Amino acid sequence: MTTTSTQLIDSLTKIVGTDHLLFDAEELLVYECDGYIVEKKCPDVVVFPATTAEVVEVVKSCNQHEVPFVPRGAGTSLAGGCLPVGGGVMIALTRMREIHEVNVRDGYAIVDPGLVNVHLTREVTPDGFHYAPDPSSQGACTIGGNVATNSGGPHTLKYGVTVNHVIGIEVVLPDGTIANWGGAAGMPAGFDLTGLFVGSEGTFGVCTRATVRLTRNPAAYRTMLAIFDDIQTATRAISEIIGAGIIPAALELMDQGIIHAVEAAFKFGFPLDAGAVVLIEVDGLEVSVDDEASQIMALCQQVGVREMRTANSPAERQLLWKCRKQAFGAIGRLSPSFCTQDGVVPRTRLPEILEFIEETSRKFDIRIVNVFHAGDGNIHPILLFDERDKEQMQRVIEAGDDILNKCIELGGSVTGEHGIGVEKINFMPKLFTKDDLQVMQEIREVFNPDGNCSPCKMLPTAGACGMEHIERSHPGRQAAM
Repeated sequence: MTTTSTQLIDSLTKIVGTDHLLFDAEELLVYECDGYIVEKKCPDVVVFPATTAEVVEVVKSCNQHEVPFVPRGAGTSLAGGCLPVGGGVMIALTRMREIHEVNVRDGYAIVDPGLVNVHLTREVTPDGFHYAPDPSSQGACTIGGNVATNSGGPHTLKYGVTVNHVIGIEVVLPDGTIANWGGAAGMPAGFDLTGLFVGSEGTFGVCTRATVRLTRNPAAYRTMLAIFDDIQTATRAISEIIGAGIIPAALELMDQGIIHAVEAAFKFGFPLDAGAVVLIEVDGLEVSVDDEASQIMALCQQVGVREMRTANSPAERQLLWKCRKQAFGAIGRLSPSFCTQDGVVPRTRLPEILEFIEETSRKFDIRIVNVFHAGDGNIHPILLFDERDKEQMQRVIEAGDDILNKCIELGGSVTGEHGIGVEKINFMPKLFTKDDLQVMQEIREVFNPDGNCSPCKMLPTAGACGMEHIERSHPGRQAAM
């Protein structure tokens, strides 16, 4: 251990105490990656602050010792957003999980970044409210992590993503100062710095508190399961529903591979010979949901649905959503490892991208299954592999890159909710011009001029910046220069 690292650990210990600091090599392995397991790198230290004041002191200590730092929530992100590329200090925010205020009259809550997403909804359910952004990992992911990546979820088709529900944030900037933007009173005049921060993936600073909008529960739901013989018919049904001017609360598609996995896990009664199932939910006033549900069933019948099922009780609805929300967990029945992509295409191009995914699966001899937010064209092809096989892992990387390139070609994007992280940096010059990227870089430098906070994330970086780790791990994947 170097003199600098010893001094840094001593400094951090004084801030959080010995029980809230990790630097043993074996303990650090837990933090070598997030949900994107293709790239791995251990931090040198993991520190667990409990207050904003402690975060401030941790950041100042990192700056004093010229050590990079990266914030981390639950580690459920899927693009390497909290990967400590060059090592350094990881600021784990899981001890900061309080709900400081709930105001249902004005429709907001003030929460810590480490609060688990679904815990907020559970807190306000008795008052008839919920927190609308609902990633599939909402039982584990944190509000701070949702803020970092501007998370979505099944119900964001109707209700919007995280940025639409965050009205204020407290941030520890990379120089250790505290900034407060927005709040319960609404956005102040001037630039929307809250909106700018949401989705910045920890590169502008560390979120230490968020004021979020609460949404009143709908008066009624109608939840349906449409069963199709093939995935092409399912996507046509989705286009017909949206084309008719109906905006369901959710439109979620699961292909045959996912059907087999969730049926094995939950025994819901999905037909194993079906090509795809679509989970459809409409909500709103009691007088309107029956009409919308009837229209949707009629449209599905027109395109050739095999069977329509309706949840006839809250318990049946809950089980349907359990099958969808825990689909990723069920993937463990199919493969020891998996990588989830996050491309976006226009809804009308869904058949094309799904056909291309099938071709890619055959080309690289990699099994790919699909579960995704079909209503807004946000695909999640899941590439199944064994990470112990390095040659197989390389094929997964190449297959994923081909799929994302195809999304761009079809007029889409390489991410809908997972973020860029380290996984997709190379795609940024394909999506944006040099001028666009230069403006983004200049904005980031306003908040993070020394680049110590979450280095090597989101934007192509000139120089090594620790990216040689990625190139050594996966020859052929070049760091963007």
